[in-house]
Amino acid sequence: MRMDVAPKMFAWARERARLDIESLLKKFPKLSEWEQDLAKPTLKQLEGYANKTHLPIGVFFLPEPPKEDLPIPDFRTMGSTPYRQPSPDLLETIYLCQQRQEWYRDFAKIHGYDQFGFIGSKTIGDDVALTASDISKALQFSFEERMQARTWADALRLFVEQVEKHGIMVMQSGVVGSNNYRKLEPEEFRGFVLVDTLAPLIFINGNDTLSAKMFTLAHELAHIWLGESGVSNVLMEKLPDEKTERWCNQVAAELLVPVADLRNVYDAHNDLPAEIKRLAHRYKVSTLVVLRRIFDMRAITAEIFWEIWHTELERLVKIERRSGTGGDFYRTLGVRISRRFERALVMSTLEGQTLFRDAFRMLGIKKNATFYEIAGNFGFGK
Repeated sequence: MRMDVAPKMFAWARERARLDIESLLKKFPKLSEWEQDLAKPTLKQLEGYANKTHLPIGVFFLPEPPKEDLPIPDFRTMGSTPYRQPSPDLLETIYLCQQRQEWYRDFAKIHGYDQFGFIGSKTIGDDVALTASDISKALQFSFEERMQARTWADALRLFVEQVEKHGIMVMQSGVVGSNNYRKLEPEEFRGFVLVDTLAPLIFINGNDTLSAKMFTLAHELAHIWLGESGVSNVLMEKLPDEKTERWCNQVAAELLVPVADLRNVYDAHNDLPAEIKRLAHRYKVSTLVVLRRIFDMRAITAEIFWEIWHTELERLVKIERRSGTGGDFYRTLGVRISRRFERALVMSTLEGQTLFRDAFRMLGIKKNATFYEIAGNFGFGK
């Protein structure tokens, strides 16, 4: 039996999934004919094509492709260049995080959690340095604490722990859900924030560089203090055209490297690459963040900034590619879905308030043994 599908749906599906027709023709040799309405697929073929393009099969029976907008504000547009249709990977990641957030909001209500007063407490007209100071004090996270961290990775872990300790869920993943074959591209987005007075959530693209993750986390915190959800493509080397993004970038930079302190410790007579490394060690941030802050206080020219920037970026990318991204599943799960969220979900499930089926779906697991292993890591018994 052949399926009656509007020809335009096939082309829309592959373009949405960002797949080229040449690669798809290997598995679907009649795809060109389907798109030209010269042939129709069987049910099995259509199911395979739907799976390959990450769509439910029912969508193909619509007369027109549905319009898919991001469910939260998009702050990624730079200059006059608009971003393309959001990928299914980005859309599904946002939807999954929204489901987790909705669950945690209900959990917080049941347990009588108080709303967070700092959410929406700032505007883009507020002083950048004062805002950064307020965030640092609220999270009890200062650059003095970072100075005691051994590495940048340790500093990032400390940063995330402090953020989570104060009620904000932080999720870091490089794939859609638990599907290791669907990688999230940092070129499309670096992170997003879902603002909620009971269940604020920050998502960081796990495929990004370590330095970018630190900056993204600081940037999304500024969004939370503004009370504005959104998808970001924050870049330290560029000045965003959108006022909100510009302000959040400034707050993030000040939070990571306070310029008042930098002025006191910066040695203009030292070799610049060596000085950048020295200061990066002091603040426990990337050399790129330090370089940007030195440029912000007008201690170097734009020409020198760009020259050093490209060299440093290339060096850091090579280092992090060699380091790999593997690790123990039970340890990294808390990073991927937020340690705070993970603990609440496991506790609620063991208490009978959440179905195991729903918990498995949100945790991205399939086996009882895996669930109880996770529970054991929190000190919960069977």
